[in-house]
Amino acid sequence: MSAPPTTMKSIARHRLVVTGQVQGVGFRPTVYKLALEVGLTGFVRNAPEGVIIEVQGPDGAASFFGDRLRQALPPLARITALESERIASRPDEADFRILQSTAGEGHQVLISPDTATCADCLRELFDPRDRRYRYPFINCTNCGPRLTITRSIPYDRPMTSMACFPQCPDCLREYEDPLDRRFHAQPNCCPVCGPRVWLGLPSGERLAEGGDAMILAAGALAEGNILAVKGLGGFHLICDAGDDATVAELRRRKQRWEKPLAVMAPDLETALRVVEADSMERDHLLSAQRPIVLLSRLNPKVGPVLSKHLAPDTDRLGLMLPYTPLHHILLDAFREAAGSERLPILVATSGNLSNEPIALGNREALERLAPLADLFLLHDRDILIRCDDSVLRLNRKIRRPEMFRRARGYTPSPIFLNRGGPCVLGLGPELKATICLTKGDQAFVSQHVGDLTNLETFSFYQDTIRYMRTILQVQPEMLVADLHPDYMSTGHGKELSECQRIPLARVQHHVAHILAVLAENRHVEPSLGLALDGAGLGTDRNIWGGEAMLVDPRSGEFSRAGHFVPVAQPGGEAAAREPWRMARSYLWSIGITAPGSRLWPWLEEYPQADAFVEAMLQKGINCPATTSCGRLFDAVAGLFGLKHVMAYEGQAAIILERIQNLDDQAAPYVCQVLAERDPVQLDTLLLFRQVHADWEAGASTGAISRRFHLGLIQGLAELAALLAQRSGTRTVGLSGGVMQNATLSTLLPQALSQRGLAPLVHAYLPPNDACISLGQAMYGRIRLQRG
Repeated sequence: MSAPPTTMKSIARHRLVVTGQVQGVGFRPTVYKLALEVGLTGFVRNAPEGVIIEVQGPDGAASFFGDRLRQALPPLARITALESERIASRPDEADFRILQSTAGEGHQVLISPDTATCADCLRELFDPRDRRYRYPFINCTNCGPRLTITRSIPYDRPMTSMACFPQCPDCLREYEDPLDRRFHAQPNCCPVCGPRVWLGLPSGERLAEGGDAMILAAGALAEGNILAVKGLGGFHLICDAGDDATVAELRRRKQRWEKPLAVMAPDLETALRVVEADSMERDHLLSAQRPIVLLSRLNPKVGPVLSKHLAPDTDRLGLMLPYTPLHHILLDAFREAAGSERLPILVATSGNLSNEPIALGNREALERLAPLADLFLLHDRDILIRCDDSVLRLNRKIRRPEMFRRARGYTPSPIFLNRGGPCVLGLGPELKATICLTKGDQAFVSQHVGDLTNLETFSFYQDTIRYMRTILQVQPEMLVADLHPDYMSTGHGKELSECQRIPLARVQHHVAHILAVLAENRHVEPSLGLALDGAGLGTDRNIWGGEAMLVDPRSGEFSRAGHFVPVAQPGGEAAAREPWRMARSYLWSIGITAPGSRLWPWLEEYPQADAFVEAMLQKGINCPATTSCGRLFDAVAGLFGLKHVMAYEGQAAIILERIQNLDDQAAPYVCQVLAERDPVQLDTLLLFRQVHADWEAGASTGAISRRFHLGLIQGLAELAALLAQRSGTRTVGLSGGVMQNATLSTLLPQALSQRGLAPLVHAYLPPNDACISLGQAMYGRIRLQRG
């Protein structure tokens, strides 16, 4: 942009109110520098309503300032609204100042997510001449902890866990200098005045401190030890990713027998020795958010080999790059300790037992992780908010990210809605729980909480609700829970409603899925939704999961327009863990009542199990009806014997997708729409019958899996086309955990588009149950706005 006009003789003063992610991100220094550059007087101040700026000078220059500000934002800043008005000038004003923040109710400020170490700090970290050389807590206004050290708003040092670390004269000089990169960087510190790191035993005994601790920790990793390392939002369990025996031992201790483990590489160059990454994937690996990115593994014949125990069920590897100075130092020291013949790549998995929340504080970690870790790398900067690593996949064919777990680096950034509205608290589901609070035209979905069947996780869930309400300073006008009466989230909603006298509404699980994907896309017209999921209680009290829903996001009205053919789910929840049960049920439904042990030879060792399931199917005892898409995948995987008992949710479906023969040229299986039924049904029994027939005929499981995937996609597209025609809509929202299947997430939107439909997919949240809380919150807003 050209220089501001300077020939205007009239003096003007403008007051600007800026809202968004504008506090604690170097926004005020940017305003200060820009005001000096343009030659304006005035002030800038953090306030509850945002950042208040008053600028005064020649009329053209003052007007120019607002336009220039949007182009000069610091890396972490994000403006959501900028209001400007002309006010009376102050003829006696001589300079531009940064004023002290003011607190108060009703703030409109966004807290910045935690951010990876910036390039400037990284250069200083490894510069022997710098006073912060190899200091694990180096940061500036462009990087470092934010959410996880924040107690309340405004984001000033006294409101963070850095309040107990008074700054030394050198740090204070940086902190108070508007032209310094560390001006009002709330976590600012150095080795003289900041947090300390040390290495200790599970007993609490300290072995080394500071740089010696980092070197000793790296050496212990190279020798095959497992370390609990305090990070940004909790603890990691860390070990050598190339050591088979150590990784196997980590799995045994953590009781995470087969679920994939994430790894951390020191830099992109090292990462590319074990995975493939295109430009989009590299950009995300190097982004300020630093998520775990699911990447295709290189053939072991091409690159170095990591442990075979990392991700046995998939061809992808979850990999991230270091995002804190401590990680950078540890990986650099591990490279030295391991030697040139070993890859400096570490397993970095959540510091917990399976299904528990990530450990937070030092004392908690020593108590909970003592059986898991040989050594503890600890520090004395408190983590106030648990926040696990985010996980995503980049879909190369359609060039967009697909979120699997949204947490560190992304929360608490809001999802912007189509309009403002009342505050509602969406209480979330039972598994992959999150909560959502709406405020104006923004929806704040919490970080990943986890499975509420675990009492420690439920306590974390309750803490998350309290914390979100505190930092947003809101009072919900309505609570919204799932229909399922036994969900912990539903029960907590009842308690909150009674104690705080807030009305409680409940909405069906898959309606919430569809409302969530519509909200993310700011779509407000009546739409069709395909909810492809594992399980959700239906309005008929049966288990739904393969649903076509007509949803009106203006009125909240919905109807079940179509679904998969119902089958029995023998043993209820047990069938969701043992795929052979669903195979048995589907076989029963197509008339094969006595498959015999030749299908699953392993059952010969447990003949009573098959006989028990057969008796349940015959008598209809403990066999709730289900239309679940997830259970259909389990049935096919169970038929093939890919997995008899699942070690984690979705495991059988993941293996079934992996074994597809992508070169198979045979026609997809037929999955026809039973249009005469009400609701319309998708004939998944016919689909399964073809799977079984080819399996009996000796076709390869890879070819069958491919035809099954493509057949289901074609059937779903035909179902959507029919219902769209009948309802007069072209929009189809896609949600549910099955949409994490890469084949479906790529080809189903294409199949819908080929039929003249407009598919909507999740852009910010995972399609799994983590999005449920947003859909619930939207339902509550609709209810309140309708009156």
